[in-house]
Formats: sequence, structure tokens, C-alpha cells
Amino acid sequence: MSQITSITFFKCKGFLNQFWLFKMMRFSHAYLQEVKGQSFYKLMGTGKGNGFNPWPDFSTYAVLQVWDHEQYAHQFFEDAHIMERYDRHTTERWTVLMRNITAKGNWSGINPFAPSAKLDKNNPYLAIITRATIRKQKLVKFWRYVPTSHKPLKDNSGLIYTKGIGEVPVLQMATFSLWENEQALKAFAYQSKEHSKAIRMTRELNWYSEELFSRFQPFASYGTWEGQNPLAHLN
Repeated sequence: MSQITSITFFKCKGFLNQFWLFKMMRFSHAYLQEVKGQSFYKLMGTGKGNGFNPWPDFSTYAVLQVWDHEQYAHQFFEDAHIMERYDRHTTERWTVLMRNITAKGNWSGINPFAPSAKLDKNNPYLAIITRATIRKQKLVKFWRYVPTSHKPLKDNSGLIYTKGIGEVPVLQMATFSLWENEQALKAFAYQSKEHSKAIRMTRELNWYSEELFSRFQPFASYGTWEGQNPLAHLN
């Protein structure tokens, strides 16, 4: 399977640029719906800080795209006029290219990620995307526990980057995280009491009307974030 996935983060400064990026959450659809070789995409805002956060970060936005082949992704990022427009309004753009390892669940009624046959056994890095639509009657209980469940992320030496992303604030949320290796991910997911409790509560309280968990192998990284490319040595 030749499918790859890309996630791109944009950072901007100043009210006018922030307003432009916010406005493009609506107007970019007209362009992105017609992109050649793209089978799925999501325009997303982000939450303040790391992990889930109901308060928006108006300086940072993201776009997730699934490509039929890597060449379509390169063609888009090198030649697309819309990327030039984004660059004029942003201070940083960072793109990670990934191959899917496994994906369980649905996003907008489908599972857009197909497992890749081109994984590199010598590449230890992992990217994780979790996404959920939270039941409206469960919103208060869910958001009350989020700070506790994400406490183990602080000062986690195996975590390279994490950010809360989502299509609809508060209701439809996701996280993107990059890890040094599988051991670091497992230490957070299964050895932290707070996160283990969150998994148990998800099952018991039925927080989500739709959810997806997907694991990827990042294989390329372009641009900068906070002044550097977090995965520059992959290129």
C-alpha cells in the first residue's frame, strides 16, 4: 500500500494573521476538496498548551491529509498556491510525513488510514493520533478529568512533541504526539496511573460517540517548529 499521511502545523503572530488563519478554516475547503491524489483531509484548530485543551490557541492551526502516494504530497507542498498564501501569513510551517502502522475506529464515519507495507524496521519513531467526538451529556465529566490524565506528559523524556487538535472546539477533539520509540509510548499509556484510569473511565462512562486511535511511523519532516525541525535527521 502506497498511502501516506501528512500533518502540517502553522504558527502565526499578530491579530490580522490570526484572523486570516481562523477565516481559512472555512475558506480553505474550496481548494482542498479538489487536491489531486488526496483521499481525506481535515482542517483543524488547536488547543492551548499540550494535549487536550478546550481553550483555543489562535496562533496555531493544522491540516491533516491522506495521500494515495507520496509523490502527490510532495507536489502539493512544493507547488500549491494555497501553501504560498499560508506562508505569507505565518512565521513557521512544519510538516511530518507518516506511514500508517495501525488504525482502529472511525473519523467522520470512516477509517481513512490504511496500514503501510513500507515500514522501516530500523526507524524507532512513532506518531500517534487519537480523535474523538465527545457525547454532549458527558462533556463536563470528560473535561474535568483531562488535566489529570495528561499530567504524566509533563517532563516525559521520550515525548518529542504533542498538541491538541480538532475540528470543533470542546466537542470534537484529537491529539497528535511524537515519541522517541515504542517503549516511551508504552510507559505513558500503560504505566501511568492517570492515563490507565482514563482508559478505564472511557469504557465505563461511554464518553465518545465516535473515536479513533492510529499509530504511524514518521519518515520525513520539513520546515521548523519553535525554531528547529524536531525530526530533521529523518530527511
